[in-house]
Amino acid sequence: MKNLFFPIFILSIFCIAFGNASAQKSVIKGTVIDSLKNTPLAFVTVSLLDKKNNRLVKNTISKDNGSFELNELQSRLYILQIVSVGYQPKTIILKNFPVATEPTIDLGTIPVSIAVAGMGDVVITATVKKPIVKQEVDRISYDVQADPENSGNSVLDMLRKVPMISVDATDKIMLKGSSNYKILINGQPSALIAQDPSDIFKAMPASNILRIEVITTPPAKYDAEGLAGIINIITKKKIGDGYNGNISASYNSIYGPRFNLNGTFKQGKFGASGYIGFQIPNKQNLDNGYTNNITSPVKTFLTQYGTNESRNHNPYGSVELSYELDSLNLITTNINSYEWISSRNTTQQSGLTDSNNTLLQSYFMSNSASNTYHGTDLAINYQHGYKNNKERMLTASYKYNSQGNTSNSSGLYTEQYNELLPNYQQFNNSGTKEHTIQLDYVHPIKKLTFEAGAKAILRDNYSNYYYNNYDSLSGLYITDTTQTNNFRYQQNVYSVYNSYELKLSRFVLKAGARLEHTTVNANFTSVNDSIKQSYNNLIPSISFQWKFNSSNSISFGFTERIQRPGIWQLNPFINKSDPQVISYGNPGLQPVLNHSFEMNYSRFSKGNITLGLFYSFANNTVENVMSVNADTVTQTTYQNVGQNKRLGLNLNTNYPITKKWNVNVNSQLLYVWLKGTVNGELYNQSGFQGYCFVGTGYNFPKDYHAGIDFGYDSRYVLLQGKDNEYFNFSFGVTKDILKKKGSISFYVLDPFQQYRKIDDYTNTATFNQYNYNYQYARRVNITFRYKFGHLSSEIKKSEKVISNDDLNEGRGH
Repeated sequence: MKNLFFPIFILSIFCIAFGNASAQKSVIKGTVIDSLKNTPLAFVTVSLLDKKNNRLVKNTISKDNGSFELNELQSRLYILQIVSVGYQPKTIILKNFPVATEPTIDLGTIPVSIAVAGMGDVVITATVKKPIVKQEVDRISYDVQADPENSGNSVLDMLRKVPMISVDATDKIMLKGSSNYKILINGQPSALIAQDPSDIFKAMPASNILRIEVITTPPAKYDAEGLAGIINIITKKKIGDGYNGNISASYNSIYGPRFNLNGTFKQGKFGASGYIGFQIPNKQNLDNGYTNNITSPVKTFLTQYGTNESRNHNPYGSVELSYELDSLNLITTNINSYEWISSRNTTQQSGLTDSNNTLLQSYFMSNSASNTYHGTDLAINYQHGYKNNKERMLTASYKYNSQGNTSNSSGLYTEQYNELLPNYQQFNNSGTKEHTIQLDYVHPIKKLTFEAGAKAILRDNYSNYYYNNYDSLSGLYITDTTQTNNFRYQQNVYSVYNSYELKLSRFVLKAGARLEHTTVNANFTSVNDSIKQSYNNLIPSISFQWKFNSSNSISFGFTERIQRPGIWQLNPFINKSDPQVISYGNPGLQPVLNHSFEMNYSRFSKGNITLGLFYSFANNTVENVMSVNADTVTQTTYQNVGQNKRLGLNLNTNYPITKKWNVNVNSQLLYVWLKGTVNGELYNQSGFQGYCFVGTGYNFPKDYHAGIDFGYDSRYVLLQGKDNEYFNFSFGVTKDILKKKGSISFYVLDPFQQYRKIDDYTNTATFNQYNYNYQYARRVNITFRYKFGHLSSEIKKSEKVISNDDLNEGRGH
């Protein structure tokens, strides 16, 4: 890392010198008032344009008393534009400013008139720079399109910049240091990301995305799942009569070629938008292994190392159709589909020794596996508006979702010493099919908005699996009936909710409650066993925001969240692809209830800063637990054994050092208390964990943009140990071409190391285990992007959609 400081220091000096090389600087100020009432106007957008090229130089928002100030101005001709909703825009031409005798100009009071009804559309010819981060009463929004680095990066790259989100070295996405959250696309779950969201986000370019929302205090309209909160990905949807689109193609030295096409079309009452894409990663060969020091009942030492060779590809697509029956009635439908196909060949050498380092057992294994994950969902929404109030709305929705995972693997054992492991075949077909019906009603009454709704989710989880052992006498594979089952897990969730939002000039309050009734009926048909559950949960949520002025606000929130286990945690299928490390789910898992408090301060002025403090606690949490049996085999599963408390501090800032150079910081420091009992042994873990990502970007002349990013993610506290930590460094350059309709981007991650070692530790009274695997660190990516078409307005879409966010996806931690 020391070798990086000198070039970064030189770059910083260069950027400062380049950005500050200017002539005399001055100030423009004034006060905006209502021309009729003669009263000051707050929150008016004031923009300063360069008269020569009509480009935006600076912009600000008027204060509560109507005053504004634009400073540090270079000597040139300017145009001042004043724009506010409900008022006619005003333009002032400033000649020969500044001059030596007039370093400051005071425009005094500037009256603006109320807009006349039927007035034609106003066209603003300059683009006003929007803040990248925005704090709302119950969420933080990151404007991806306002970030100049979106053209060359993937969605996963952009997530690293979003407040409260981190992405570790294994591309695992964390929210507030936890994997217990929910990801939505346009407010609803999607088959695109149900299995492993990092896979699809690596393949999807950030140019598909409008903004990323971190909903830290989800209101009552959302399902009560997601202990840490909700990540909501908002995709592009704006179109008008005509069409527009964006095509991108890239090549990554690790992830291989990637192609993405997104487009929109509208003609009259019909509209369509969507995207398709695929990525074909290069073949990867990576080493892995572990050591297991077993202390009880007999002291032994197990060592295993091997190599994984993998290849996969993942096509995906999404389309939304819209038809306006009339001005008050709208029908929309969504179709999403995703497939992930992988093949893997693994070779492993395993050896077991005693305390005197005498070899007890050993073998060599070759494993071949194929895995296909597929997901499809279809949703239809009907929305009815009201003539007397355009914001009053009734929405009825239906959604069908199907997702599944089919895996086949086989193992061949050779060079066995004191081992009798037969060759094997194993198969598992698992997944979920669900039907959802939902009704939502929104009724605003002046400054108060009332919302209510009802919902039913009918979910059927399944897993059919078998395990075959090779019989050397007959030369056939014989089914092991003890590892064969047909598993069904039916889970129905019925809910109603009611919430209120009060908006005053400086104060916003959201409060509500959600009542959920859950029934569970699980059957193991092969062994004639079953599980039945039924429970109710009343989930409150409250959040409010106080605006000190136009640029400073503070918000508070409290909510309870429930987390139900998903099929990936429930599935009792025993994965024996590695005979020394087996894993399986637990169909007896119970739901978890989490209590969360938070406070956030935000300032949006020249730059923006968000500082947040949160505390949460939960009992009976689902933890990933490990044990070693009498045959020295490590067993991994899930159990309701944890008691978890978290106290955290978040800091995010995006600050423009000059109008061309900005710095972004996204960081979190968290203290965790975690305890639980596994197999009669009490674990009591605590400690600090966190992450820090720092990035800086500079806009050079001739439409070049360059950026540099640093990141650190600490080891996280686990019930029986700690996981990996990592550092990363990246830089990239983007050049706009073809009159800004196209761009070429070059991006490098960790150029100074080819591989990164990922390791974790497990410590118990009977064994201490150390796991490691290598991943590619250095990644070189080049991307070409081109946008085409013409649009004139915005496609209508349903305001309320189905959002099933009540399940734990089982992402670890």
